[in-house]
Amino acid sequence: MNCSKNIAVIGAGYWGKNLVRNFHQLGVLKSICDQSSAIHQQMAKDYPNTSVTDDFNLVLRDPSIQAVVIAAPAVQHHALATQALHAGKHVFVEKPLALTYAEGESLVQLADIKKRILFVGHILQYHPAVVRLKELINKGTIGRLQYIYSRRLSLGKIRREENILWSFAPHDISIILSLAGEEPSFVDSVGSNFLHARIADVTMTNLKFPSGIGAHIFVSWLNPFKEQKLVIVGSNGMLVFDDTEPVEKKLVHYPHAINWQDGQPVPQKAGQIPIDLKDIWDEPLKAECKAFLSAIETGKKALTSGEEGLRVLKILGLSQQSIEAKEKTFVIPASPSVLPAQVGIQEGNSYSERFPGVFIHPTAIIDNNVTIG
Repeated sequence: MNCSKNIAVIGAGYWGKNLVRNFHQLGVLKSICDQSSAIHQQMAKDYPNTSVTDDFNLVLRDPSIQAVVIAAPAVQHHALATQALHAGKHVFVEKPLALTYAEGESLVQLADIKKRILFVGHILQYHPAVVRLKELINKGTIGRLQYIYSRRLSLGKIRREENILWSFAPHDISIILSLAGEEPSFVDSVGSNFLHARIADVTMTNLKFPSGIGAHIFVSWLNPFKEQKLVIVGSNGMLVFDDTEPVEKKLVHYPHAINWQDGQPVPQKAGQIPIDLKDIWDEPLKAECKAFLSAIETGKKALTSGEEGLRVLKILGLSQQSIEAKEKTFVIPASPSVLPAQVGIQEGNSYSERFPGVFIHPTAIIDNNVTIG
């Protein structure tokens, strides 16, 4: 690579420290920028031969820095990437590219004007299991694609700058769009808020494509255990990518089939076949970092270019709109006129006498010494 010592990583916290490690191992890390004094001190200790600063402008003014890698909170992605592109730097932005389609579109346009690489951190596109999975699909191993679903669940990391949809789902949307090879004709999403009134902790997104492919994406940071699973159902078999499994079990082929007997579909089950990944195995993040450096060197748009990130942003935006529309239209009846006033009788006590003017469902049980208001 002709990119020796010219990468700056902006944000070295929860995920950024992994980018720092990989670019350092690739021998191209020149600077680390973070506002946290604790992170600043740790980075200076771990990478004594690398410049560590809290001044982003200092990074932008350094002519020897060819590219910046932005791993700051999502709400800062647009502003930081815009400044970096204006400064003539190539830009790697962690997902999501931005928090609105308009912001993402402005970044794509600016990158084209400045003739700079805009790269989005959709890491699963570079995962060896996904690379091999695509090869199998393209060879017709499971026949025609019919249905895709993903589950990305864990307990944390809970964010407050974006909801679970924007935090977890970009990875799965990116993969599903690339597998389908087309944009969905139908997008519907529903969310549930438990920890904060306006921030969804759990979402389910339903996609339908013109070719007939269907897809579901279930994400949550309120799950008792970690689950990262992608299931692809074809007309002649199924593939399962489970990133929580060891390498030898991450990708499994199920050559199940559906046979027709007397006009009835009959499942024909077959044993699972683990797919060997050893010949192409590399740490997914390192493979992603290499892809960014390659794009800089060749000048060619990467698999996860700004345009690809924009397509993901479009689906995120439509999903968010779907969630918000349901929140506005879904109203629980609260008028006493909906049901008779005398409801909820328990042990001879009428809740309507204890709480006049309040609608209480007949199935509700209210403890003593309770005030409703």
